[in-house]
Amino acid sequence: MDLTNQYCYFYEDEKFNDTDRAGFRRRVINGELLQLCFWRISGGASGSVLHHHTQQEQLGIIVRGNLDFRIGDPDDGTRITLGPGEVYLAPRSVWHGDSVFVGDDELNEVWILDVFAPPREDLLNG
Repeated sequence: MDLTNQYCYFYEDEKFNDTDRAGFRRRVINGELLQLCFWRISGGASGSVLHHHTQQEQLGIIVRGNLDFRIGDPDDGTRITLGPGEVYLAPRSVWHGDSVFVGDDELNEVWILDVFAPPREDLLNG
């Protein structure tokens, strides 16, 4: 199998970059009109505050572990838990975050694929 195709991306651990938040690593793949941020987050990590994006839509897919978070009205304290294969959509200006990351049994990690359109400037360099 040829793994050198410039348009194909894989799970290579060394391609994930540490962030300034403890327990958060990411791999960012940028297109012209959209962006994929593949998060690998240690179970129990903190640091996801309630926030919104005024320029981007965000679609998140949970791959591993569970995401316990808030989405919608910032004054509504309702939480939702999503597991593998479940998806959330945060249109522009919809509040989301205040997350609790529950790691899976194998790696104690939460894997989330976040798609942003248009791309976020702060993630362009990975």
